[in-house]
Amino acid sequence: QVQLVESGGGLVQAGGSLSLSCAASGRINVMGWHRRAPGKQREFIAGITSDGMTNYADSVKGRFTISRDNAKNTVYLQMNSLKPEDTAVYYCAAGIGWGLINSWGQGTQVTVSS
Repeated sequence: QVQLVESGGGLVQAGGSLSLSCAASGRINVMGWHRRAPGKQREFIAGITSDGMTNYADSVKGRFTISRDNAKNTVYLQMNSLKPEDTAVYYCAAGIGWGLINSWGQGTQVTVSS
């Protein structure tokens, strides 16, 4: 288990861009992002392994890009062409494998206005 500290997020107009970052306290195989929109369950957005393999939810493919800097134990999420339905609390997550999350960040709010 690692500690995760997120930064970024905020308010942006539809069509705009935002970036998120998440620093882990140590090395971890898989890092990624989930989000929880108002009234909805938390959902997977994107993930990346330590060797660069990525996975995206269909809802963000082509608009969001996940990357990581292993030297800094940091994962990034570049969000472009944002839509109002992207409004949510975004959580950084980490684990030893896909679906094996054992660490969560505190969450950061992303609000997209129409």
